[in-house]
Amino acid sequence: MIRQLVWSYVLLVAVAIAAFTVPVAFTLNNQLYGDAENTARREAETAALLLASGDSRSLSALIDAYERQTPGNIDVLGPEPDNVDWDSEGLKLTVQAKKPDGTVVGAIRLSYPDDPITQRLWQIWGFRALLAVGVLIVAAFLGLWLARRVTRPLRELNGMAAKLRDGDLTARAEETGPPETRTLARTLNTATETIGTLVGSQRAFIGDASHQLRTPLTALRLSLDNVADGVDDPHVREDVEMATAEVVRMSRLVNGLLALARAEANVAHPEPVQVLDVVAERFTAWRAAADERSISLVSEGFDIRVLATPGHLEQVLDNVLSNALEVSPDGGTILVRTTRPGLVEVIDAGPGLADADRARAFDRFWRGQGLTGKGGSGLGLAIVKQLVTDDGGSVTLEAASGGGLCVRVRLAPASPTSGGSR
Repeated sequence: MIRQLVWSYVLLVAVAIAAFTVPVAFTLNNQLYGDAENTARREAETAALLLASGDSRSLSALIDAYERQTPGNIDVLGPEPDNVDWDSEGLKLTVQAKKPDGTVVGAIRLSYPDDPITQRLWQIWGFRALLAVGVLIVAAFLGLWLARRVTRPLRELNGMAAKLRDGDLTARAEETGPPETRTLARTLNTATETIGTLVGSQRAFIGDASHQLRTPLTALRLSLDNVADGVDDPHVREDVEMATAEVVRMSRLVNGLLALARAEANVAHPEPVQVLDVVAERFTAWRAAADERSISLVSEGFDIRVLATPGHLEQVLDNVLSNALEVSPDGGTILVRTTRPGLVEVIDAGPGLADADRARAFDRFWRGQGLTGKGGSGLGLAIVKQLVTDDGGSVTLEAASGGGLCVRVRLAPASPTSGGSR
């Protein structure tokens, strides 16, 4: 929009310059040719008077002086009619020399080349062209300043919209500028407040409901365990175990909803985080579960620093490593690789996902074979995406080169740091 406004300003100024300058320039052209013809006529008429009076000495002196001081020349001719002619060589002016009684005794022809006039015209047109270019440049800078001033409220509204797109419901637009933009900013602020209230209520409901459901589910599981301990019938025991498994799955689902509600809540500002330190810490937490199935946890890459809210990267790695352990075969390897700038990759040796499944993997409650185990809630990657997005990053799923799945988490780098590979 700024570019279009600047171009419109420059175009208007160019049209104004053309409208006022071109007619004046053509008038000046005619004036130059007219002045040259009048000057030549005066010189020719003076020479004609000298020729008619018979003062040859004065005539010769006039002709010598004229030819020395100007690029033109004067010729004495026999009787010829008066004539004025402009051709490619310049001006040719003929004036009759008449005695007082009207007798024509000869004629004076004055020739003046066109080059001096053409050179003068080029100077005039060149100066006007440079002046026009200068005016257009000034108009462009003034137009840019004016366009930025006019569009500043719109840029602020766009910045607010970008924050809303990223999930920041606290974003507000400053109510400045012309009445139209002030009204629009006020309307957007009111709408954002309403949306924030509704979303906050929804998050509070999900969090409260999930929290309140944990206690009865725990009690129900304990009751089922007690029932299973006192039942000898294998069929009844099998039914109780199936019910217990469903209660466990529901508990995981409730815990996932609670975690997602917390992830969607307002978070603190991101801070610099040493990635390999967090990776080593999470490897320690998951080492026992990996050793049970002889799965190797390996990290390599640069010791990068990224911007992340405290606790977010830990939870992201926990969810991704949990899924990787679920799908990796016994004796496999889970690799966490860090590269610059701000890229963390978690690669497993599982069956991987098809393109269509990778596109849906971040949907809530979606569970694909090979992605989550039987007890999975389908919320792990949704929580990962929410946490990474809150920190201004992005997460994608790619097919690993050696098979399996590669989870790529890209966060903003904190600052350039030195570091080797592990």
